[in-house]
Amino acid sequence: MGKIAWLFAMIFLPAVSFANVTSSFAPQAPVSNEFKKDLLGTPVYIQIFKEERTLELYGKIGNQFRLLDSYRICNFSGGLGPKRRTGDFKSPEGFYTVNMSQMKPDSRFYRAINIGFPNQYDRDMGYDGKYLMIHGACVSVGCYAMTDGKMDEIYRYVDAALRNGQRDIPVNIYPFRMTDANLARHKYSVYADFWKELQPGYQYFAEHHLPPSVTVMNGKYVVNSSPANSTGQATQSMLAFTQAK
Repeated sequence: MGKIAWLFAMIFLPAVSFANVTSSFAPQAPVSNEFKKDLLGTPVYIQIFKEERTLELYGKIGNQFRLLDSYRICNFSGGLGPKRRTGDFKSPEGFYTVNMSQMKPDSRFYRAINIGFPNQYDRDMGYDGKYLMIHGACVSVGCYAMTDGKMDEIYRYVDAALRNGQRDIPVNIYPFRMTDANLARHKYSVYADFWKELQPGYQYFAEHHLPPSVTVMNGKYVVNSSPANSTGQATQSMLAFTQAK
């Protein structure tokens, strides 16, 4: 990475980041394309928002994560709500983690990243399913499908982060931006209680620009007061790695 880019990040990032925190948790502006190129290999973090059809890729700069780019999700299936069973065509929601074993560079859907469904929460709830991916080819029966061009870039940053020492990459998937206003808009949904469990993770990242540390206790997601470590590691009990396509 260029020394000038790193110097800029270390000196100016804290002031800029905290100035951007608002009560509405407005999305970050992405870094410049030139700066993004310098960040290939830095630890990364992914957020997905179904309702907006948006995948956000963040990279670590100094002690915080900044938005590298936002990508339009080409296709997902099943509408809002968590995936519960094989054949419901739902795309998952919740807190997932990716490591190198979940990367598939030669998927029949161009490239694929297995998100690790079912995780510990899903298993505790009795949910089942497998091969839930972020992949290319713009077709979905429960996955988050991107165009091949967008998938190529997402895959490169995730792969580079893992090869550069990040053991686990958090992939946090929300039905929408978890503001109080959006939760109120969906307060009569059958998924309202589940979505309230997801909101603290969204809020933690919006306030601190660090991925939250998430565990599962008594069949519920629990967001801890301390963030995940610098490699994005989650507790092993949360993870259920399934074979990539």
